[in-house]
Amino acid sequence: MTAHGIRTTSRLRPVVRAPWTVLKRAFGWIVLFELRNKVLLAPSGVRLRRLANAEIARLAATLPDLPEPLVVTAIPTYRRPEQLLVAVRSALAQTFQDQLIVVVDDGAGILPELPADPRLIAVSMGRNSGDCGVVRNVAMRLTRSKYVAFLDDDNVWAPDHLATALEVLEAPGGPDAVYTAVRRVLPDGTEHDVLSVPWDRRRNADEAFVDINAFVARRTPSLRFSWLYRAKGVMPREDWEFVRRYSRGRRIQHIPHVTVQYLVNPTSFYTQW
Repeated sequence: MTAHGIRTTSRLRPVVRAPWTVLKRAFGWIVLFELRNKVLLAPSGVRLRRLANAEIARLAATLPDLPEPLVVTAIPTYRRPEQLLVAVRSALAQTFQDQLIVVVDDGAGILPELPADPRLIAVSMGRNSGDCGVVRNVAMRLTRSKYVAFLDDDNVWAPDHLATALEVLEAPGGPDAVYTAVRRVLPDGTEHDVLSVPWDRRRNADEAFVDINAFVARRTPSLRFSWLYRAKGVMPREDWEFVRRYSRGRRIQHIPHVTVQYLVNPTSFYTQW
């Protein structure tokens, strides 16, 4: 020991852990970064909540009485009409039929001609929020269901995605949410990797390995995304924070079966690879 009580190695070099390393090991970087976001980005949360409330009231007044299916599929979109069509068709092609697909355009005013199907509705926000989580919140608050699934406009589901998830969720004593394995592909169609990691909440706080496109969750009052505006580069992303918060005190289960094809998209409006 030195005179100051700092433990040394045999070569007399101090062994001191940096405060950041200690905190990161104790809580995970997602938790620490989100605490910072809640302080720095708080004004944006107030603005986006007001925007969403106004849009929900306006859109609800234009919609007919919607059914209450077992699953609502929320699809946010912004200026990707061709890819949106592919995503919507993959949702409509599910072998599980009791769903309502809700497409919400983030204020671009550009929606392609979508398939005429009673299980599909599409609306456009009057203003661009710039935040994918806010758009998903609008989709959820316009609807009612037991479960909610999420699909981005540049990704696709295998036909058995919802059936695979619901078989586990609806089993006696089933979990609160499940997520399947994800095949990530590059823009040229080649496979980047397969993401399939068993649930570990502590590990997920460091690695954020749950993709929202694979996540199907029981609807609860806490099933919502953060209202904070997250420009490109702000970490954690809204879906990472969402999974972390929703999983507190709830049972999450991984299904190691690939049901999602995820595009590693360098031109994404919301994220940056």
